[in-house]
Amino acid sequence: MFKRIKNMFRKAAQSRLTILSVLFVVFGIVLIRHLFNLQIVNGESYQENFTMEIKRETSIPSTRGCIYDSAGNLIAYNKLAYDVTFQDVGISGTSRQRNLTINGYLYQIMQILYANGDDVYTDFAIKINDAGEYEFTRSGYNLLRFKADVYGRPYTEMPEDGDVEETLVLSKEEASVTADELMAQLGSSDYYGVFEEYTADELASHGLPESLSKEDSLKIIALRSAINQNSYQKYISTTIAKDISDQSMSSLMESKGYYVGVDVVESSVRVYNGAPYYANIIGYTGQISAEEIRSLNQELGREVYDTTDIVGKVGLEQYFETELQGEDGKKSVYVNNLGEVLKEDSVVEPQAGNNIHLTINSDYQEAAYNLLEQYIAGIIFDKTHDYKEVDNENVSTADIIIAVYDLYYALIENNVLSVTHMESSEATALEKEVYGLLQTREVQIFDDLKAELLSDSPTPYSELSKAMQVYITYLVDTTLPEVGILKTDSIDKTDDTYIAWTTDESISLKEYLTYAISKDWIDISGIMEESDFWDSDEIFSNLCDYLEEYVKSDSNFSKKVYKYMIEDDTLSPNTLCRLLFDQGVLEMDEETYDGLASGSVYAYDFIKEKIYTLEIPPSKFAVAPCSGSLVVTDPNSGDVLACVTYPGYDNNRLANDMDEEYFEELTLDGSSPFYNKATQELTAPGSTYKMVTGVAGVMEGVVSVDEAISCTGLFDAVEPEIKCWINPGQHGAISLATALQESCNYYFNTVGFRLGDVGDPDGDHDDATGIAKLAKYAAMFGFDEETGIEMDESAPRISDNAMAPSAMGQGRNAYATVQLARYVATVANSGTCYDLTLVDKITDFEGRTVLEKEPVIHGYVEADDYLWSAIHSGMNQMIKQNTYTKDIEIDMAGKTGTAEETGVPSHALFVGYAPYDQPQIAIACRITNGYTSSIASLLAKDMIRYIFNLKSKDELITGYASYDSTISGARTD
Repeated sequence: MFKRIKNMFRKAAQSRLTILSVLFVVFGIVLIRHLFNLQIVNGESYQENFTMEIKRETSIPSTRGCIYDSAGNLIAYNKLAYDVTFQDVGISGTSRQRNLTINGYLYQIMQILYANGDDVYTDFAIKINDAGEYEFTRSGYNLLRFKADVYGRPYTEMPEDGDVEETLVLSKEEASVTADELMAQLGSSDYYGVFEEYTADELASHGLPESLSKEDSLKIIALRSAINQNSYQKYISTTIAKDISDQSMSSLMESKGYYVGVDVVESSVRVYNGAPYYANIIGYTGQISAEEIRSLNQELGREVYDTTDIVGKVGLEQYFETELQGEDGKKSVYVNNLGEVLKEDSVVEPQAGNNIHLTINSDYQEAAYNLLEQYIAGIIFDKTHDYKEVDNENVSTADIIIAVYDLYYALIENNVLSVTHMESSEATALEKEVYGLLQTREVQIFDDLKAELLSDSPTPYSELSKAMQVYITYLVDTTLPEVGILKTDSIDKTDDTYIAWTTDESISLKEYLTYAISKDWIDISGIMEESDFWDSDEIFSNLCDYLEEYVKSDSNFSKKVYKYMIEDDTLSPNTLCRLLFDQGVLEMDEETYDGLASGSVYAYDFIKEKIYTLEIPPSKFAVAPCSGSLVVTDPNSGDVLACVTYPGYDNNRLANDMDEEYFEELTLDGSSPFYNKATQELTAPGSTYKMVTGVAGVMEGVVSVDEAISCTGLFDAVEPEIKCWINPGQHGAISLATALQESCNYYFNTVGFRLGDVGDPDGDHDDATGIAKLAKYAAMFGFDEETGIEMDESAPRISDNAMAPSAMGQGRNAYATVQLARYVATVANSGTCYDLTLVDKITDFEGRTVLEKEPVIHGYVEADDYLWSAIHSGMNQMIKQNTYTKDIEIDMAGKTGTAEETGVPSHALFVGYAPYDQPQIAIACRITNGYTSSIASLLAKDMIRYIFNLKSKDELITGYASYDSTISGARTD
């Protein structure tokens, strides 16, 4: 420094600069050096810890509110956790030196976390797919925003008209960059230097290995990108790991002085009790998206949310987001050049979010879930037979059976067994053996495919084996578009050849691909060497080789191959069952395992036993049935006491640091665990709807309470004719109460038909008139609108044609279980239709009541007492004479229903209330594809027994499949 100043004086003399000018320049240099705390030592720069104070505004995170059940038990709350943060301060040098230092820190921290079962946290929108390649995890505007963040480009919020180009300042190249290209850029020396060439000494001195795995490279780049996005706020930390273990915390705290800028700080994680019972009600939280920032700030009318916030994604967490969130505090801090806090002032304390108190009884919620699982398992246990395949096309829906091979297929198709684990380095000897069989089969498949494409007389699609049809369809419809060879947007779907391939199935794959190439629907440039002319055999040969290599890492294609290996017994059911032990799906039982290997244990008996013991839950098979729902309400207020959908999921694995593999598994699960069966699934109500028709008929004057209508067993006033369930028998002359007791279709068909009477001398009836009258009364019972429950709910659908079948709950009637629950609650209290609610009250963090929910009346059914008496009496007698409910230990009322659907087992429904004289609860349940209402009535009976303590919990929640072999021949009404 002094040598440089001496030279400046010499030059000043030569150029006649004044000494004063030189002193001014020198003073400026020293001042700048001091401000930036830089010194030069041995040719390298370093930062010195001066006591300079820099004022920074920082936020103090608020605490998210909790969610409680009706007894005050915590359902969703915040647990103290420890996060690892990083501040990019105090690390100087050239960009190469900084990259080595920071990457070294991050890599070493990752190893500490790995050793203790922890991992880093990133919200980076690139992942490594099954093929081992980089791919984006976002699309559309969210992907463009991610790219803008990575490149440090400004943007505004997504406009209402969706004009993305005006919101993001990205170059054309940046906007179109691929995941591979972006990773290459970010890993280069221009950015984070992960892929830069370093000497062995450089790597070793910074704690880096000679080569990084692809996974570790991705994580380091993701962390560096997140750190860089905070670089404009120099003293703001970036979270690089969340909720670490005590072991990781201890190790990092011991090394805290070594890793400059790294700290371990207190935080919180969202915890959910009662998963999976509550998951579809509570939902989960996650990192806020661009659209959520815009919509939430717009809702509040001010800028409250930013990119760092965690918000509710679904369920009550989302519905009450602005109540639960609270508001961050602020404080002014003074830091030095290393980011160390010297002092703080001007603290504005954060405001904790409000607490939500539910009407839900957790005991009811858990019991309902377990009972649903037991009864669904019982149906599968009873209906599964030792067949490879069955023909269910020409049988009634009540006689549909399940072939056990469908359960074997489900073990692979529904991810009970992991096909990727069989290919991994951690695979057992048996898994490796099975994977070897797969490889052999795939080689044979592509040999056959190549032979087809090279043949002079290729086989039309319709004449191929079923297995080959499945493989080819997947390759053409999924793989070729996925890899960019088949340009689906270019295809003319009205083209005759395209129709011959997709609809008529009359041409071969070779003919279709040849034509597609000629029409420029296919781009083969990526798999062919440059040439002026490509021979067709060369094209098809290269295409087969390319596809064969590509699908080796495609687990979905592997699943299809495994299915046909099971079907032709290349992969035996006994081997498949042994894999359940190998992969830890079942706890190892050496005796059973060896028995499956030797053949002394039969796979059919084994799989039925696991169904019966619930060791493999019924949802995992994703056959019909595999799902259901049950709702319990207070008929005098609309409070929801239980709202259960089966199956559920573990929302703890989706909150905080989302388990993306688990999320994808749930998304692909054939039992649709994210789909709320209680609020979103609509089916016909079946005979549970008949109280609407009874009230409509009497109040419209087309039938009286005591009038007898003679059931002949066949209602032939409309076409097609409608059979009563008793056909070829008949009920004879019955009035309203008895018609409900017996669930006589003929009686309610007649009433529905009479509602269409327009006084025509010829006796003609108008369907639109009848439907309009039915719809008027359906609306009175709440079927015209959603129930008001604080969750996503499908809109109910009142039937708009076919008055006679609609009158017995068929036609186009379609309702969710919560809507049936509101309806039967209206019946229970004789005409007051309440909106449903999950919320009792909302309190602030000090326990003060912010909101007390009051009952909301949707409407009234203003029927006379004598009509209600007949309705109630008929439902009460239904319980007393029904084989499956007459032994219940409480006087109650109910109505069964069986909703038919072509080609699948009917849906089983029940609605009711108890006690009969002074109803305290109303109940609605549905087992989707549950075959018969008798099963739904057994489910409801056990639930009511549980609620009123009529049997012990252990007698009801047995942990085994619940079934009654006599139900197979039970009536369906």
